[in-house]
Amino acid sequence: MRRVSRPPAPAVPIQRWSPSGWAAAGDRVAAEEPLQVLLDGSPLSIVMRTPGHDLELALGLLWAERVITSLDAIERVRISAESGESETAIELTADLIESNQVDLRLAAGTGRRPERSFLSSSACGVCGATTVDSLALDHEVLPPGPRVDPALLPGLAERLRAQQQVFEQTGGLHAAGLFDSAGRLLHLREDVGRHNAVDKVVGRRLLEGGLPARDTLLAVSGRAGYEVVQKAVAAGIPILVAVGAPSSLAVQTAARFGLTLVGFLKRDRFNVYAGAERLATSGPGATQQPA
Repeated sequence: MRRVSRPPAPAVPIQRWSPSGWAAAGDRVAAEEPLQVLLDGSPLSIVMRTPGHDLELALGLLWAERVITSLDAIERVRISAESGESETAIELTADLIESNQVDLRLAAGTGRRPERSFLSSSACGVCGATTVDSLALDHEVLPPGPRVDPALLPGLAERLRAQQQVFEQTGGLHAAGLFDSAGRLLHLREDVGRHNAVDKVVGRRLLEGGLPARDTLLAVSGRAGYEVVQKAVAAGIPILVAVGAPSSLAVQTAARFGLTLVGFLKRDRFNVYAGAERLATSGPGATQQPA
């Protein structure tokens, strides 16, 4: 496939003020462009995202919305040539579709075709399942485990930040990192929307046959809103760790589905809002639980 790359952090001219006065300078900003997701050739969603890993993003979105429940439901993908997608088990057909589009073709008799389209901005990832009750129609409570040493969690925030290459240039991207229960990084993606970054991670996991992603931890920069919890539950991820605060609906949803929800992750502390039983108090094999 012909690969035409676009910079994830475009350069822009700016005027910079300091106590010594104004000066012309250059800066880099996070790229944000619309991606139209089509299902069998019909528009399904427009997602504001950072270009790159578009197939992963589309697959993660369809998985979270329960449009697909298996990679086998995708028969073929039509995607623009400049997307540069690779490392996929799905047949890709390039140069047959416009830029910033991805068309996923479902195999006959598979998938759930939504009755309407939905829109996702870079700020909000709630596209279809907008209540806890509707989410419960498609997803079961997460099973117990894994048991994780709480001392493992604070280091995830630093490791997440260390891997954010585009963030270092722009300061404008969120990150989602999937770790195994021993703290090894499996996948990391950046995007202007934290939920987009999560979709890309889930999409990559789907392509590798790793869903549901049991025995993993998902770490996200920024806050933990309902949409991120929804996507973690849909992917079978049992532990969600956020650098920022959770919302009330995120806490309610995590408790409903047995998700371990951690917020305000710092170097030396964090808060547990739900599912504390997965966090041992003195090591992975400890039997005590947090109060």
